[in-house]
Amino acid sequence: MCGRFTLRTPETTIASLFPDLAIPDLKPRFNIAPTQQVACVRKTDQLKVVTLRWGLVPFWAKDLKIGAKMINARCETVESKPSFRSAFKKRRCLVFADGYFEWKKIDGAKQPYYMTTTENGGGFCMAGLWEKWKDKENDETVESCTVLTTDANSKLSGVHDRMPVVLDRKDFEFWLDPEFQAVDKLKSILKPASEEFFDAVPVDRTVNNVRNDNPTCVRTVVL
Repeated sequence: MCGRFTLRTPETTIASLFPDLAIPDLKPRFNIAPTQQVACVRKTDQLKVVTLRWGLVPFWAKDLKIGAKMINARCETVESKPSFRSAFKKRRCLVFADGYFEWKKIDGAKQPYYMTTTENGGGFCMAGLWEKWKDKENDETVESCTVLTTDANSKLSGVHDRMPVVLDRKDFEFWLDPEFQAVDKLKSILKPASEEFFDAVPVDRTVNNVRNDNPTCVRTVVL
């Protein structure tokens, strides 16, 4: 799964992925957690950077609580699951990140690992879905998202058996196009990143607490 991630990358780096988009000021984040706001790009009437609540809330949900269980969608079944199939068809997005965390049990304790790109922490885009939900009691509208996951590659599988889907830049256009609905083509790009893309680095256990959001969360430790 993908349960925490980072976005420390300067706006200029993100802008290089989308040169025609206005990128808002983004505060460096070292421990992004479920139900928090995350930076995404999507296309409705136009391509735009937005912030969405992490943890997809289906339009039919009774309340927001279900979102905490919907932070990830398995790419193998995303087109058939009731919670995700409508969004997969026409509400796809990209979630900005530059690393993510997983935990491995070592000597009875959970040791966090930071999956950082081998390109010196460069930014990337995770495949996501978004949804709009309206609270019937107060008419509040909440826009939320989920991150798609796939089998971990052989390099990372020793830490966790799943990893987020990182999309190639060449696939951004049709992934974001709500009019493009060819399931076979969409699913063909949902695959693990190459072994060369990420390094798994043990880091300080400060990240275990969602209240901590500072550089210590990504500080390398020696096991």
